[in-house]
Parts: sequence; structure tokens; C-alpha cells
Amino acid sequence: MSPTRWKIIVTVAVAVAMLTLTVVWAVHRRAPAVEVDPELTLAGPGLLVRDTTTGHLAVIDATGRRRQSPAECTRAYAAAGVVLCLQKDPAAAGGYQLNVLDQAFRSERVVPLNGIPTRTRVSADGRMLSYTVFVSGDSYLSSGFSTRSGILDRATGVLATSLEDFRIDGRRPPTDANFWGVSFAADDNTFYATMSTGSHLYLVQGDFAAETITVLDDGIECPSLSPDGSRLAYKKRLPDQTWQLWIYRLDTRERTQLAEPGTVDDQPAWRDDATVMYGKVDQTNGDVDLWSVPADGSGTPTKIAGKAESPAVLG
Repeated sequence: MSPTRWKIIVTVAVAVAMLTLTVVWAVHRRAPAVEVDPELTLAGPGLLVRDTTTGHLAVIDATGRRRQSPAECTRAYAAAGVVLCLQKDPAAAGGYQLNVLDQAFRSERVVPLNGIPTRTRVSADGRMLSYTVFVSGDSYLSSGFSTRSGILDRATGVLATSLEDFRIDGRRPPTDANFWGVSFAADDNTFYATMSTGSHLYLVQGDFAAETITVLDDGIECPSLSPDGSRLAYKKRLPDQTWQLWIYRLDTRERTQLAEPGTVDDQPAWRDDATVMYGKVDQTNGDVDLWSVPADGSGTPTKIAGKAESPAVLG
């Protein structure tokens, strides 16, 4: 055997050995320890968030103390003692599931999901639950992306697995329609969402009982209804494929840009009628942090918590 060929064989063998060691380390290394608080509930006051370091839901109190729950979620939201947790399915490799949790983070109902979780909401009284998953692609900016949004009525058990089954003016939605970013009104029947078709990002209003959808306006993504039901916080897509946060008044259609200067790829949440919360990527390190900004366009953004997302007000 020539020296050159021998060197090649040795080099390949070393590379294979190093790769094997890397894989073994990755498989067997321990995940960061999570100190779960067994007494933690949704009683509040505070904020429920997804801790991006641990993947667990956590409660942040007024002092900034963060207490970890046993629930691991990819996306989550909570209201009225109910948590909608979109999480990995332990019984299906690469799969996800919808897990409805009670005030003590105990599972109430589990539904398999066909896709990667991206958005979720719970109505103010905890009855109506919504979710959105990517069924192809992994971003709203991906070419050929596809989403599926569903709604679960906890009171009746009715599950609408796709808003594409609803009617628009008596007809099926366009074949290229995608829905995402559902938000509920106080009547537990009316909802708002985004419908994309062609080059448009329509704001739509839905009637859950009638399974109908009405187009209200254009250029609105991920609407989130204010507690008083008068406004929608949303993200506006810009030509450079970034997003700004805006407010839309339902009665006048007036739009107001919020004072957040950075791009925000999130469905905003309301801390109260005067304040909007959202997750924003730190461009220096890639972490997602939780921020808030006044809902009237004034002021400046305030950082609420580091390495946190999916905020929901408790109490």
C-alpha cells in the first residue's frame, strides 16, 4: 500500500471516530437541570411565559422571580386557569400534539397535530382554544409555505381542524388560502385571523358556530384583540420582509404604528388595554426576549424578561 493511500485511510478513520464521539456525546449528554416548583399554579398575579432556556412554562411574578412548571411546550397561551400547550408528541418521533392543561398544569385533553406549532390563543374565559401549525415550510416568508389553523370549543368538545373548511360568502376559500394568528372576542364565537391568498394578507372575522368567514381589510398579520374588544394589535409586513407592530381600530379602521423600531415576528399579546407585549429576537445573540410598548404609539419599548416568549397575563 502506498504512503499516500495509507494517509487517506488514517485520515478517514480519524474523522469517523471523531464523528462517532460527537454523536455519542450529543445523545448521552444531560439536559440542563430544571427545578420545577410542585406548588406552582396559574393563580397569579404574574406572567406565564415559555422559558426559552428550559423549554418549560414558567411564571414571572412582580419581583421578576421565575418559577418553573413541569410543562414543556413549543408554544403556549393561558387564560382563566386554562393553558393551551403545543408540544412534542412523546409517542411520535418528530410529531407534535395539543395539550390542554388545567390550573395546576395537569393534562385535560390531548390532540395530535399534523405540523410544526407556530401560534396559539385562549379566549378570555378559557373556553375557546386556537392553534396554527406549519404543514410545509417553517416560516411565513418561505416560498410555498402552508399553515393549518384549528379551533377547539372546550364547552362542547367540538374541534374544527381547519379554517379552510369554513365558507367565505358562501364559497370555499381560495385554493392557496392559508390562515393563522387566531384571536377571540368575548362572545366565544367571533374570532379574528389572517388569511393569505395571492399577494394579500387579509384581516378576516369568523363566526365559529356558523363556520363562516368575512374579509375586513388587507395588510394585517397575526391580529390580537384588546381586552376591551376595540382594537387589534398586529404585525405589518414591510417590503424588506421584516415586520412592524401596529394597532388597528375596528370601528374606524384607523391604524397606528407602535414605538418598537425593530422587527417583530410574533403575534402580540395585550398586558392590559394600554400595553402590548411581544417576543423579539436579540440580533446580537439570537435569544428571544419579552418586551412591551404602549398601545397608543407613544413611549419606548421596555424589556420585561430575557429568554422568554409566549406571554399571558395571570390573575
